[in-house]
Amino acid sequence: MSKEERQQTILDLIRVVNIGTQDELTESLAKKGFSSTQSSVSRDLDELKIIKVNGFYALPPTAAKEDFGLYGLEAAGDNLIVAKCGSGLASAICVRIDRAKITEIVGTIAGDDTIFMAVKDHKAQKKVIKTIRELFD
Repeated sequence: MSKEERQQTILDLIRVVNIGTQDELTESLAKKGFSSTQSSVSRDLDELKIIKVNGFYALPPTAAKEDFGLYGLEAAGDNLIVAKCGSGLASAICVRIDRAKITEIVGTIAGDDTIFMAVKDHKAQKKVIKTIRELFD
């Protein structure tokens, strides 16, 4: 697989999963079929201008704006989804999610850079995560 494909996969992973180390990123890439070394991952991170925010890799501010500032989306338990975004953007992103009227979402709470979404059950949780990813792609 090409360097461009690997780098796009790195961007995709960082958008949706909290990754804190190059080893974690290398393992995640391996699960996606990319054989890469820590040094090549390090170079990719530099070329992509990936930054660390609160101990996790994040998109650079210009790339984050293209995605409306949504950096990560993770399940927490069976009925909660946690979304990470740029500082100060949580309320705006939450409004966009609320306006989408996703029926599986019971309620949302926005902080500064984090959004909590309560959903009906685990099955709804998976559907909501997929729907929100599509909403912000």
